[in-house]
Amino acid sequence: MPVNILFSSPGDWAAYETPLREALAQTGLEFDLRTDFPPDRVDYIVYAPNSKVQDFTPYSRLKAVLNLWAGVEDVVTNPTLTAPLARMVDPGLERGMVEWVTGHTLRHHLGMDAHIVNPDHEWSHVAPPLAQDRPVTILGLGALGTACARTLCDLGFPVTGWSRSAKLLYGIACTHGESGLAQALELAQIVILLLPATPDTENTLNAQTLSMLPRGAVVLNPGRGPLIDDAALLDALDSGQIGHATLDTFRTEPLPRDHPYWSHRHVTVTPHIASETRPDSASRVIAENIRRGEAGESLLHLVDRTAGY
Repeated sequence: MPVNILFSSPGDWAAYETPLREALAQTGLEFDLRTDFPPDRVDYIVYAPNSKVQDFTPYSRLKAVLNLWAGVEDVVTNPTLTAPLARMVDPGLERGMVEWVTGHTLRHHLGMDAHIVNPDHEWSHVAPPLAQDRPVTILGLGALGTACARTLCDLGFPVTGWSRSAKLLYGIACTHGESGLAQALELAQIVILLLPATPDTENTLNAQTLSMLPRGAVVLNPGRGPLIDDAALLDALDSGQIGHATLDTFRTEPLPRDHPYWSHRHVTVTPHIASETRPDSASRVIAENIRRGEAGESLLHLVDRTAGY
């Protein structure tokens, strides 16, 4: 009997059908992959939280939901979902995030904006410090945060990583908890947010925590929009407490055209492009999880419902 797999992700079927069929075929499993099944015949759902499947109750033989997005905040609290939920940890997504974070860290470290936009042709012969003199803090040491921390560390930046629970990473100064957050922020000339969106992480950067940063610090947010108190950040930018914010994620997307971030001279908006799941590599992750499920092995990247990620 084949494994029945429902693909439920609006607009993604054309990109995923071929690589997902190929990845599943390589597992040796007999499978039936479709975009429509009677719910009581579905074994696995390859899922995007904005799909039409919102009530999981009819899926009586469901073995797991395999999220296509790295973020699970829009599905993890669904009371009808009782099957295991796996988040997407995709090598392609990881590399894209590392490249965005590294590029914008170097951009601000080197002061590149002043040379790229220089209408008055000013000759300011001031060299930037070396990376070793530019402390960077990463808030969030999951797969993406850890990959970014290691890359920046390899470039010579002194990197501090903060997480809610204790972590140990070679070459990275790791802190955790409330006292660890203050320690991580107080020296950070560049702070990068890569936390999941949960009730506990909402407004991690607020008026109080923004005041802990050195004056003129730079904020990069490729993580989740709710991690930042927008009003507090705008106040900190206006006062000079924060020198610049480069933001890729927002509470409302697309970012409304009249949002003050668009017109603020110390804000760079990028349209949620820091990273995205790549169909080829993501399909291999999904296929491996289905193989594991059918073999009775533990699934990769299972979500902790209590923690919310």
